[in-house]
Amino acid sequence: MAESFYVPLGDDRWQATVHTTGPWDPGAQHAGPPSALLGRAMLRFQPRDEMMIARFTCEILGAIPVGEITVAVRLARPGRSVELLEATASSGGREVARATAWRVLRTDAGPVATRLPAPAAPPDGPAVPLPDGWVDGYLSAIEWRMIRGGFTTAGPAAMWGRMRYPLVPDEVPGPLERVLAVADSGNGASWEMDFFRWYSINPELTVHLHREAEGEWICLDAQTAISPGGTGLATSVLSDLHGPVGVGAQSLLVAHRPTASAG
Repeated sequence: MAESFYVPLGDDRWQATVHTTGPWDPGAQHAGPPSALLGRAMLRFQPRDEMMIARFTCEILGAIPVGEITVAVRLARPGRSVELLEATASSGGREVARATAWRVLRTDAGPVATRLPAPAAPPDGPAVPLPDGWVDGYLSAIEWRMIRGGFTTAGPAAMWGRMRYPLVPDEVPGPLERVLAVADSGNGASWEMDFFRWYSINPELTVHLHREAEGEWICLDAQTAISPGGTGLATSVLSDLHGPVGVGAQSLLVAHRPTASAG
């Protein structure tokens, strides 16, 4: 069994391991690990300790294969106090994901506490088992602890997750990587319609952060709204053990699976 989500191949190339595999296709990655990998690349590109990433968006341009991907980063908009980074993941010469992030300067401004409630602590007990019919991989590479709802229950859900493996070998995941690895699970945690009759595709993930997360555990307090016509929105409050660190959102396309009959 692999000991990380990705294995380096050199020249900014990475081999995705089984831990990146999404729940519906054994050949396609869950968007959480590649988002975290792109976020890691951004942090390492012309690093500035006096700044932090305040907003990260990943555009999912197609199925991201559980195979070799190449990551590239550039500075799209330089600045002394704010700057925009862009990163891409490619496979077989085709872009499969594109991310942007705003990096902002840390200042001496005084804090204003968030009015979002802090979640309950991760409950004791065994990790949550996989739902029947879902492909193993990413879901068991994250240790999940449910507060309410979850992958087997429709409706809003709150759950804690922590990475069982490092993103890359011999490296402790950083705060941004831990948040991004979990944040793309909001729509899966708070599903509202039968997964086996309906699919819910999120072509993007956007995360806004007002501080860096601390510790291994990240809480996802998620809910999904679906309007007539199949357009949906999954929103999540993201927290660590000290309270909220930001919010996540995923635009959704909800439609019948091809094998399901309408009605």
